[in-house]
Amino acid sequence: MELQQTNGVDTEGRDTLYLLGGAAMIVFGAGLILSTPLVRKYLSGMGVGSVGNLVQAAIPDFERYLKLRSM
Repeated sequence: MELQQTNGVDTEGRDTLYLLGGAAMIVFGAGLILSTPLVRKYLSGMGVGSVGNLVQAAIPDFERYLKLRSM
């Protein structure tokens, strides 16, 4: 991979910062959405009351994945 430099500034660090900043904004936004009482009420009606149940609903084989990963 060829790195580009603009006016002597390394762009790889800036790209990494943008990537991590975007990921942080996604996590923060998801937290805001999941903390809304209306959303919590809707999710509990679907049988997803807590964060652990939310992970199991999103990824049904999460525990199996963790066991395979630890091998």
